[in-house]
Amino acid sequence: MALPQVGVERALPSTESGLNWRPMRPDDIPAVVDVARLSFPDHFEDRACFENRLALYPRGCFVLADGDGPARGYLIAYPWKADSAPPLNTVIEGLPADPTLIYLHDLALHPEARGGGVTGAIVERLAEQATEDGWPMIALVAVNDAVGFWSRHGFAEQPAEAMAAKLASYGPDARYMLRPL
Repeated sequence: MALPQVGVERALPSTESGLNWRPMRPDDIPAVVDVARLSFPDHFEDRACFENRLALYPRGCFVLADGDGPARGYLIAYPWKADSAPPLNTVIEGLPADPTLIYLHDLALHPEARGGGVTGAIVERLAEQATEDGWPMIALVAVNDAVGFWSRHGFAEQPAEAMAAKLASYGPDARYMLRPL
């Protein structure tokens, strides 16, 4: 599938907390790294990883913030191949030449931004955008016992024998999940 050059532009979801989802910018990266460090202490990724994903596919990178304030959450997604996931904490040279789906790399909130139901809006926005762009599904690797969370957002656990070694690097509870669009 060809990567979309320009998609339909729409407002991003707002929340009642005063925090709103907006496209990620390069100057958001330090705050994104801080949120990642708090959210995934056992799966931490360096600043270069986040810079890399934003440069490769800015259309799939969002932050939760109060206007231009620091990011209090983020979502990163990009085109990828089914039954695959990039290794943790790596810079990838480019997106696959023949991607088949959108891979949701990360969704994280600062502990103080959790509990307000703000994640559902951006997951649905990503699903709408992916559908508009012609992607048939979204994939992710659930970590930190998050299978239930992702199931509530339409994802289903998939057998992933070919990915067993890679999933093990994400931790014993890592599960490959798909959401058809």
